[in-house]
Amino acid sequence: MKDSARRWWAMAAISVSVLVVSLDLTVLSLALPTIAGTMHASTADLQWITDSYSLVIAALILPAGLLGDRYGRKKVLLAALVVFAASSVWCAYSVSVGELIAARAALGIGAAAVFPMAISVIPVMFAEQERQKAISVMAGALFLSYPIGPIVGGFLLDHFWWGSVFLINVPVVVIALAAVTLLLPESRATKRPRFDFPGIVISSAGLTALTYGFIRAGQDGWTDTPALATIVAGLAILAGFVWWERFAARRSGSQPLVDLSLFRVASFRWGTILMTFVSFAMFGLFFTAPQYFQDVRGATPLGSGVRLLPLIAGMLVGMIAGSRLTEAVKLPDGSRGDPRVSAKLAVAAGFLVMAAGLVIGACTGLGSSVGYATAWIAVTGLGLGLAMPAAMNAAVGPLTAERSASGGALMSAVRQVGATIGVAVLGTLISNGYTSQLRLDGLPSAAASAVRSSVAGGVAVAQRLGSPALLDMVRSAFIHGMDIMLWTCGGIAVVSALLALAFLPRRSAPPQDAPAEPADSARPAEAQLRT
Repeated sequence: MKDSARRWWAMAAISVSVLVVSLDLTVLSLALPTIAGTMHASTADLQWITDSYSLVIAALILPAGLLGDRYGRKKVLLAALVVFAASSVWCAYSVSVGELIAARAALGIGAAAVFPMAISVIPVMFAEQERQKAISVMAGALFLSYPIGPIVGGFLLDHFWWGSVFLINVPVVVIALAAVTLLLPESRATKRPRFDFPGIVISSAGLTALTYGFIRAGQDGWTDTPALATIVAGLAILAGFVWWERFAARRSGSQPLVDLSLFRVASFRWGTILMTFVSFAMFGLFFTAPQYFQDVRGATPLGSGVRLLPLIAGMLVGMIAGSRLTEAVKLPDGSRGDPRVSAKLAVAAGFLVMAAGLVIGACTGLGSSVGYATAWIAVTGLGLGLAMPAAMNAAVGPLTAERSASGGALMSAVRQVGATIGVAVLGTLISNGYTSQLRLDGLPSAAASAVRSSVAGGVAVAQRLGSPALLDMVRSAFIHGMDIMLWTCGGIAVVSALLALAFLPRRSAPPQDAPAEPADSARPAEAQLRT
């Protein structure tokens, strides 16, 4: 097999790994109502089933990067996939709420390493002119999980028991394991990084506290004292982590857990920040669209997933166009010139297109058609396809093969916290917008509480009472909350476009030191692909 073909097949294997982890995030939400009925789980139980996964990822994501640089990114990725597959089986056959929470936490151990390792192999395998294409492939796998999750999960829940939504991970992981084993070259830092035990403990405590604080604030409100106290504590611990990492970097014979000097590089700093804003805005779409299609339009979970497919179509068009526009032009002498469009302009244009789609979505009314929703979802996908790969490419550019896993973990940690904040803030916006439009005088207290809890609860109460007026009010109230949130996401996208134009360099920075050679031999990673 030719070198270039083998590299791209290896990238496909990495993308399958990313797909299976992302798929798990999308299918769980479909299974929660069934799990609640089967296991008699309370709302708090369901929250812990979801949150235990996120908290473990927050705690382990930075140490996972260190393990990849020290022992080999391929080895760590393979181990993570094995843990993910075994934990998926454990989740599927859990017989109690406590066991399922523990199994979900174990699932987070595997997931914590997959994303950093996926990012880390890109600087090792691909030259600068090929990286954005590779990133587009990985981002495509990430986005593909959002409509596939409801489609596959809805089918499984219609025909099998709730544990089947976890078992679908196993065959996909088996494929990923085989492909990674056969195609991915091993690489690690030439000089193995030492274990920064204080950095590991401090970063894990800080990220866990911050993540838990925002999760609790999103659930219990922003006036909840324990939530605010946990957020403040998390920020204080992370400030201590920054101090320790700087101290460790200056101390002779010591090596920090992460290289915070990367944030001095404009392309890494702003690429990471803008990727986080992409995740923040994406939440607005992926949180509201399934509820809109199922509870307002009456679609099944399977139908909801099908209606999200225009997102993938728009995204693919955006990725292909963005890759071609930002690719270096081949000159007559065979050398590479400047790209047709700079990364700065590509990211800014992507955010503006995304903003246009979100604003169109924010004008949704109770009488809007499915075709209207399809249009704004496709436009938003087009913007995502333009913005995310270019922003990620800007952030990946300064990473060297020497500490690429630690750098990838740092990027992933920032995005993980950003996504958690997005869930808390935007979830609060839609909840407040929804409840502000409800007029429930005359309803029994239990029914009123169910209506206020969620749009699904409101629709169920209205249908049980046979009240078209209540049903219209509930659906209109949800659309009002959705519109407020989409307006907010559109505003974030506009601000992100302006930040990209103001601060993102026209081209990503080169690696900050000489690239390390892979651990298996003295040959570069590209040469290993011929073996």
